[in-house]
Amino acid sequence: MTPSVPLPLQVCPVAPPGAQVYVDQLTGYVLWGVLALFAVGVVIGIGAIVAGRVFHMPHASKAGIVSLCILAVAAIFYMVGPAILHGILGTGCIS
Repeated sequence: MTPSVPLPLQVCPVAPPGAQVYVDQLTGYVLWGVLALFAVGVVIGIGAIVAGRVFHMPHASKAGIVSLCILAVAAIFYMVGPAILHGILGTGCIS
């Protein structure tokens, strides 16, 4: 007869009572702020392109185009990033 090996218990992170409401609210504020920064970035990028063309400043136009490209990559990561984190961390439980 082989001795039985005890299995470790699964320990999962749990928010303290009443804290989840505030965590959700703070997360919502951060997500809203990031979306607002995306909008500001688009306006600044387009403004740099237009100002560069109007005032004959090719470096400003190039900076505007680069900022819009970086903003597009950041927006893609904004949508894909949480899925990557979930894939890495899983449920957060330690077994």
